Amino acid sequence: HRSAAPVPHASAGAMPTQYVRFTGAADLRMRLVCATLSGRALRVDDIRAKTESPGLRDYEASLLRLLDKLTNGMAVEINESGTALKYKPGVVVGGRRVTHDCGGGRAVGYFLEAVLCVSLFAKKPLDLTLTGITNDECDISVDTFRTITLPMMKRNFGCDEGLSLTIVRRGAPPGANGEINVKLPILKELKLLDWTDEGLVKRVRGVAFTLRLSPQTGNRLVDAARGVLNKFLPDVYIFTDHSAGDGREGGKGARRQKKSTPGFGLSLVAETTTGCLIGADAASGAGRAAWEEGLSAFGEGNTTEDGEEKEQKTGGHSFELGGDGTTETRKRGRGEPATPEDIGTSTTEALMAEIQRGGVCDSAHQPLVLLLMAIGPEQLSKVRLGQLTPRAVKTLRVVKAFFGVTFNIQPEPESGTVFLSTVGAGIRNISRRAT
Repeated sequence: HRSAAPVPHASAGAMPTQYVRFTGAADLRMRLVCATLSGRALRVDDIRAKTESPGLRDYEASLLRLLDKLTNGMAVEINESGTALKYKPGVVVGGRRVTHDCGGGRAVGYFLEAVLCVSLFAKKPLDLTLTGITNDECDISVDTFRTITLPMMKRNFGCDEGLSLTIVRRGAPPGANGEINVKLPILKELKLLDWTDEGLVKRVRGVAFTLRLSPQTGNRLVDAARGVLNKFLPDVYIFTDHSAGDGREGGKGARRQKKSTPGFGLSLVAETTTGCLIGADAASGAGRAAWEEGLSAFGEGNTTEDGEEKEQKTGGHSFELGGDGTTETRKRGRGEPATPEDIGTSTTEALMAEIQRGGVCDSAHQPLVLLLMAIGPEQLSKVRLGQLTPRAVKTLRVVKAFFGVTFNIQPEPESGTVFLSTVGAGIRNISRRAT
């Protein structure tokens, strides 16, 4: 079995460091995660070298700082222009009372997905507090992470105990004043995955949140979503989560902090008869337009400027309805105000598109499932997914480069789904005692 601990750095006079080389900034987060898990050094050249503002973005530097807090012995070299990166991973240690400010570049979901995989092979369980944007248009929301990602980890990958996420305070862009606390356990090794039965949708649950807005906004979100869902399913319940924000809260002794940006959003989860969870979410773009004029962290269209597809969030952008190639596009210009009815309807139709796509998980979770299969036990694991997204395809390539793991892919034309099977790299946590 391979271990998650990295190879010690070569001393003077020894063999030079063997780097896994990549070009371009696409999917940098997955490359950093795979480098950390495999213990192999990473080198990335030409990071946005031909764009108007070349080099690493603030949120990518923030992710490197977060990995530094979670590991011991990490070494990073970045050239002056920021277009070349050398990353030598350290030993993942985890620990309690770790805090990190994610900033206003990307939502905390961007960081959570990376931390989840890395912390499973730490020396100690992780208790992490992240501050920043909790719900936005581009990244997986904290609601989706709490209601879909964590239950999936418990049910299918053996993370039974001590896995939780608490939303202390919500934050919408550009205020980035949210706060969450996440507790992640450590594993000896991942469970063998045999996950091919998707089942039929039996119920839909959801959360509609409002921040520094009238509670009536949440009711409008719920009504718009139910207007679509109740045509197909009677068992629909959407909770409302209203937060007055910090603008009018607190008396004289209250701690002063920057005001939250008003915002609202909706997160929906469809549960199937076999326990699979399919999700879609969206949030208002309130406040983002002015922020983007000064600092554009995201490109136009359906791809961020670092080449990482924003297909996790289909609400408010474009998505496909129908597996026959027909595309219904709903687009809202960046920064244009969205009504609660817009968000409610587009999120619901995005959920319908995810259900129609098929597979045991939604498109946002495909890269995570594929990575966990690749580092799983050295036995045959199987999964049924919907049509592979571009991010999932990139993940397959990154996994092959770091772990030497390849997948057998068998399409099933009748259902439009794809069967993937592989023998994992067998990564084990040498810090966790076998019990």
